[in-house]
Amino acid sequence: MNLAPLLTSGSLDDPEVLAAVAAAPEERLLPDVTVVKVGGQSLVDRGRAAVFPLLEEIVAATADHRLLIGTGGGTRARHAYALAAGLGLPTGVLSDIGSSVAGQNAAMLGYLLAKHGIPVVEPHALASLPLHLAEVRAAVFAGMPPYDMWQRVPDAGVIPPYRTDAGCYLVAETYGCAGMIYVKDEDGLYTANPKNDPSAELIPEISVDELLARDLPDLVVEPGVLELMRSARHVRHVQVVNGLRPGALTRALAGEHVGTLITA
Repeated sequence: MNLAPLLTSGSLDDPEVLAAVAAAPEERLLPDVTVVKVGGQSLVDRGRAAVFPLLEEIVAATADHRLLIGTGGGTRARHAYALAAGLGLPTGVLSDIGSSVAGQNAAMLGYLLAKHGIPVVEPHALASLPLHLAEVRAAVFAGMPPYDMWQRVPDAGVIPPYRTDAGCYLVAETYGCAGMIYVKDEDGLYTANPKNDPSAELIPEISVDELLARDLPDLVVEPGVLELMRSARHVRHVQVVNGLRPGALTRALAGEHVGTLITA
């Protein structure tokens, strides 16, 4: 299909143009790469005891897998959001603040992985990802999506609706990656928060529509991820594993059903 005449002569909002673009085949840029999101509050905030074993597992995994390692913001980002919201700052400013905190966590993981040659790739340099992956089979990036001041305003409040979970998923989907794994501090998705509800039950597998219909009070991933998955073309499922359990990430990378699978 030749899109050039439509794109040069019609409005980009024209239904015919949108339909033609949606129907056009896409080239998957990194089809053998898996995005691994390291939770800020789940792992990084716990310090050496949680981070070092996980990084050892990630380094070992690069012998068989090519990885993009995204970082969350964690408790510092939540604290900054609370202060900024209290000052009456808009969503776009909070988005920039969240990006800076996720960037700090990416820098810290980068320092720890530097001896293995694994670099941190800044948002403006994402075009260099294939080169880094070809050389050292892994790279670290800050998980916040690049919306900055143009972050969508939420229906309630000012907290950015698309944060690091969504940003890492967008990288996986945009580059046509092989998979998306969220490394958290729980065994997966539960019917309630297992930290304060002992009756919470693990959900091994569920679809996005089923999950939204349940309207659970607590989700292990940002709701924005579920919204993005509904229109996914490449990454049609995500996996949630417990990074505090040695070997869980390795098993997930090997294709085992560990933790929770959320399918589109």
